[in-house]
Amino acid sequence: MTLGILFKLASAFLFTVMAALIREIGLSVPVGEVVFARSFFALVPIMIWLVWRGVARRALATDRHFGHMARGMIGVSSMFLMFAALARLPLPDATALGYASPLFVVIFAAVLLKESIHATRWSAVAVGLCGVVVMLWPQLSTGALADAIQHGPQADETAAGVVFAIGATVLTAAAMIQIRRLTETEGTGTIVFYFSVWSAAAGLASAPILGWVRPDAWTAFLLVSVGCVGGVAQILLTESYRRADASLIAPFEYSTILWALGIGFVAFGDLPSTWTLIGGGVVVASGVAVALRERQLGIKRARVRKASPPPPAA
Repeated sequence: MTLGILFKLASAFLFTVMAALIREIGLSVPVGEVVFARSFFALVPIMIWLVWRGVARRALATDRHFGHMARGMIGVSSMFLMFAALARLPLPDATALGYASPLFVVIFAAVLLKESIHATRWSAVAVGLCGVVVMLWPQLSTGALADAIQHGPQADETAAGVVFAIGATVLTAAAMIQIRRLTETEGTGTIVFYFSVWSAAAGLASAPILGWVRPDAWTAFLLVSVGCVGGVAQILLTESYRRADASLIAPFEYSTILWALGIGFVAFGDLPSTWTLIGGGVVVASGVAVALRERQLGIKRARVRKASPPPPAA
């Protein structure tokens, strides 16, 4: 259990480092090229991990290619938008907006998976969405957000970054729903491998559309680092869920705000606005409430299963 929490904290730190590297690259490299580097070079540590665990051949075997393609396309769309947001927003702001993803997971689970959502979780979602509105208030009150939605990247860069981050948050939640469906038959290694493959293919396919640039030595190093750090972070995240209940370690995802504040200030001089701090705090509190409620329900279900008499022998 303790090891699972430590792996989760380490993965949160490395994902924040990856985000900082993307922030450093900024707008100097087309986002499709960054997506390709993140996905392609992540395959190096992922394949080493799969071979080390002795499950490489099993991870590559699947009958659900369309399911993996759907997860890949949704996930890579989220990646495109989040990377575009990171190039335009302070690191703490982009991180805080991403915290709304679990709230949308609850909504999608109710609508798409027909899960029964009790009043406690709906209340937490409502409060969390209010926190998102607080974070967006500067753009909402000036009309910059509406202008960015209408004109895209040609509008104010910060407002455009906010639009990209919100889109990425919603798509990340949709990707989580697709992952739930895949886990019915697919192992974690299979899901991680095929996501990286589909993401790399999508990034490569963007070259004729978005254009690629020949990076200098430093930028090339950053691109490779983005992929390798992201791959290692994905492995640590996966290992954390193997060693502890998801409901236990989920709240530790919010440790990324501490890393984002520290790295963002030291590396870029980023400071979150008052609106981000207030709204982000509300979103974090609601997310933790959802996670704790999930843990209580999980414990209750486990006790019911344990108390239930075994089925009669055939």
